[in-house]
Amino acid sequence: MSIETSRLGFEHRGLSLSYLDSAPGDAERPAVLLLHGFPDEATLWSQQITALHAAGYRCIAPDTVGCGESDIAPRLRDYRALAIVGDHLALLDRLGIARVHVVGHDWGAVLAWLLAGHFPHRVRSLAALGVGHPTAYARAGLEQKLLGWYTYYFLLAGISDRLLQGDNVLSLTRYFQHPRKAQVLQRLRRPGRMTAALRIYRANVATILLQRQPKPSAPTLGIWAEGDRFLVESQMTRSEDWVTGPWRYERFPGDHWTPIGEAARLNAALLDHLRQGA
Repeated sequence: MSIETSRLGFEHRGLSLSYLDSAPGDAERPAVLLLHGFPDEATLWSQQITALHAAGYRCIAPDTVGCGESDIAPRLRDYRALAIVGDHLALLDRLGIARVHVVGHDWGAVLAWLLAGHFPHRVRSLAALGVGHPTAYARAGLEQKLLGWYTYYFLLAGISDRLLQGDNVLSLTRYFQHPRKAQVLQRLRRPGRMTAALRIYRANVATILLQRQPKPSAPTLGIWAEGDRFLVESQMTRSEDWVTGPWRYERFPGDHWTPIGEAARLNAALLDHLRQGA
């Protein structure tokens, strides 16, 4: 990163949880909480942290439980989405931050929707990248179910954990084509890390698909990339029906990993959104 970003940690739920903070102790800057998804960690947001910090924001990017440098939790239920949201709220409480702008990508977008919906008093604005409101996603129809086939592959404990680390057609390097695949594989090949990263699917798929989630009231920006091989556009555009506050939608070029491949465009869109949600 081109700015001095501190990697810090705190204790919650008996776990040591890691996070990046671009301005530790600075209570004057408005805070932005940046939430990553699978198979990423907090450093996904390196280019956004640089741009947002330079514009006057304090950027806080947690490693969710089991990811990055955060501890691996022992039980599947430790990875339930609302438990992870509780981790993020505990971090904000520890830092003395009452309200925050929330930005999420992939599963981080799901967590962001839940945080904004269940705890509206803590959220200034919401930006969801890739994944729309969970209820809109669940109702997106057959095309989304087909594109999301890998979700059920990930539920095959012990099988997908092993295959994803190889060089076969179902691996991270081949089918999923992560732009930082070498770094991702090096991290996930550490003992227990692949299984921990996959547990967010195994602990939440039924809940996310079957339960209606609350509608956020914060100003909301939805972003979907036209080259996203995992998500249909309608599950994002129809998220407008699942917010009660101001809604804005932007269609980006590029693939699923917008924070990396379309960083400059995303940074500009986020800065505009954050200023409107101030």
